[in-house]
Amino acid sequence: MSICSLQQQFQVAFSYTVHFTEGLFQLDNPLLAEVLGQDGGDEPRKVFFVLDSGVMEHHPYLEAAITDYVATHGAVMRLSGPITVIPGGEQCKNQPALIQQLLEAVDTNHIDRHSYVVGLGGGALLDLVGYVASVAHRGIRHIRIPTTVLSQNDSGIGVKNSVNAFGKKNFLGNFAPPYAVLNDAQFLLTLEDRDWRGGMAEALKVALIKDAAFFHFIQENASRLAARDMPTMQYLIHRCAELHLQHIAGGDPFEQGSSRPLDFGHWAAHKLEQLSHYRLRHGEAVAMGIALDSTYSHLQGRISSTELEQILDVMRTLGFALYAPEMAMHLEDATHPQSLLRGLQEFREHLGGKLTVTLLEAIGRGVEVHEMENELLMEAVRQLREYQPAVIC
Repeated sequence: MSICSLQQQFQVAFSYTVHFTEGLFQLDNPLLAEVLGQDGGDEPRKVFFVLDSGVMEHHPYLEAAITDYVATHGAVMRLSGPITVIPGGEQCKNQPALIQQLLEAVDTNHIDRHSYVVGLGGGALLDLVGYVASVAHRGIRHIRIPTTVLSQNDSGIGVKNSVNAFGKKNFLGNFAPPYAVLNDAQFLLTLEDRDWRGGMAEALKVALIKDAAFFHFIQENASRLAARDMPTMQYLIHRCAELHLQHIAGGDPFEQGSSRPLDFGHWAAHKLEQLSHYRLRHGEAVAMGIALDSTYSHLQGRISSTELEQILDVMRTLGFALYAPEMAMHLEDATHPQSLLRGLQEFREHLGGKLTVTLLEAIGRGVEVHEMENELLMEAVRQLREYQPAVIC
């Protein structure tokens, strides 16, 4: 018996830029036109816009502003089909009909691989639009315009696209870097307090596992951040985005292994979102997950009581709730579908069978573990319930 094998190996370089600006669609702001003009094409680029209806409620001028901007820069771009407005928020990722609607628009408007799909909205809408752009024609250039703190400093600047399915968050998805990310600080001015605050959970997360100096910046400026001081928030977003991008470039951008340090606090957060039927927004659930895993780290003797108190105090000053009733549902039965501890098994499956969870060894230094003790997790939940018995959201 003879065996013949052919081996293929190649590398594909990905590069994209996260831009920071104000007044993106002001006629004299050249950023979007310059980004599109960098692809080397000669003809006006076809651009298909998908907008978050929640953003439109606060910025009713937006559709007209985009239309005027495209007309003013007609040598570089033209609208390909009408500007499409769809609901945002996590629920949009639970609606297969929206995926079908956008794919039909791509087909109807003859949007090809040299066109651009532009998603403008919060992280959930960007996840959905990115997923559609990545599967149509095996990949259409995708530009993200994040409009929340959470999407400007975390979800909107990464390489993941996804929708929910089978009752699980991000069950369907892929890794497809955007062509560019355009952060406009003016969109933050109209955010609800919950959305202003929610994105800070991701900044706190990356500070706790990677950068003690950044944590202390958040600690020292927590009152300013809670009071919506814009320059302080802009620094937080920029530094958080920088740390996330450094991690993505660090060796496993498409998460082939089981190491997910940027998912600190997320195994519980994803389950809490589901258990609360998405009453808890992602950032709020992440904050609770961080509080839980930080408390667990303390119970294991990894961080001191002083460090834990610092973390929980900062979170309370920022306005986060640390406990929700869903955390205690069926807590002693880890196999129950509505038990928070069931989230560990679901996270294990999501990772491919080997559990890897990030805990804290110190403020600014994460450590990976492959097992968690149910008794200590239950005790951590009890302590958080005593620390803050009511959820605020």
